[in-house]
Amino acid sequence: MTTLKKKSSLLKKLSSKYKLAIFNEQTYEEVLVFRLSRLNVFTMVGAFGIILVILVTLLISFTSLREFIPGYPSPDERLLIVRNAQLTDSLMVEIESQYRFVQNMQARLSGEEPEQVEGADDKDKKNSTSETREQIQFKKSEEDAAFRKTIEKAEKFNLSVKQPSARVVSLENTFFFSPIKGMVVNAFGDSKGHYGVDVVAAPGARVSAIMDGTVIFSGWTVETGYVLQIQHPNNLISFYKHNEQLLKEVGQTVKSGEAIARVGNSGELTTGPHLHFELWHNGIPLNPQEYITF
Repeated sequence: MTTLKKKSSLLKKLSSKYKLAIFNEQTYEEVLVFRLSRLNVFTMVGAFGIILVILVTLLISFTSLREFIPGYPSPDERLLIVRNAQLTDSLMVEIESQYRFVQNMQARLSGEEPEQVEGADDKDKKNSTSETREQIQFKKSEEDAAFRKTIEKAEKFNLSVKQPSARVVSLENTFFFSPIKGMVVNAFGDSKGHYGVDVVAAPGARVSAIMDGTVIFSGWTVETGYVLQIQHPNNLISFYKHNEQLLKEVGQTVKSGEAIARVGNSGELTTGPHLHFELWHNGIPLNPQEYITF
C-alpha cells in the first residue's frame, strides 16, 4: 500500500500543472502565460537534447568539421592509404609470380617437373596425355634415313656454319645503334660489380634496340625494376634496366633502332630516371662506350 501511495503521489507531482506568467514591470500586465507540468518540462528538455545530438552528428559527418577530430585521416591520407593497399596487393602478386618462376627454373635445372597450379580436370588431362605420350613409339623410316643422309652431305660443305666465328673476329666493325641519347654519369667498372653504363635521360624517353635480335627476358626485378634482355647474333646479349615501361615481350624479334622500352626510375638500385645498359659477348661484359656513342 505504501508503494502504491508513493507512486500515485509521484504521478500527481509530475502531472500537476504550474503557471508561468511574464508581467510588464510598469503596468503589471500579463504579457505571456505558460501552463506547464514537470512531465512536460522533462519531455521537452529530453526531445531538445536528442535533436541537438542528431544535428551535431549530422554536421560532423557531412561537413569538413570531421577532419578536426583527433585520429580522423584527411582526404590525402585516405587516398594514400588506398594507393598503398593497391601497391601492396600488386607487389604480393608479383612476388608470388617471381617465386613460382624461380622454383620452376630450379626444378628444370635439376631435371624435375615444375610445379603447376592446375584444377582436377587439368590434372586428369595431364595424366592422360602423359600416358598416351609414353605409349607413342617413333620409328625411323627408310625415307627419313635417306633424307638425313642428304642433309648431312649438304651441310659438310655449307660455309654458313662458320659464319658466326668469322663475325666474332670483326666485332669492332659491327654497327651498334645507340640505345638512347644522354649523358653517361656512371661508366663501366666505376663501381664494384658495375658491368654497364648509366645514361641519364628524360623520364619516358625512347629506348631503342642496338641490333637485330630476339627478346629472351622481359619482366620486373626488385633491384633493377623493369628489365629487357635481347639475344643478338655473334653471342651478343644486351641488357636494358630501370625502365618505366616495356614495349616488347619474350619471343618477339626486334630490329636495330626499334623502340623497345621507355626510360624510368624503377627498382631499388636507382637514384633517378636513367638507363642502365650492359653489353655481353660470350659471357664476358664489354665496355659499351668502346662500341657505342651515347
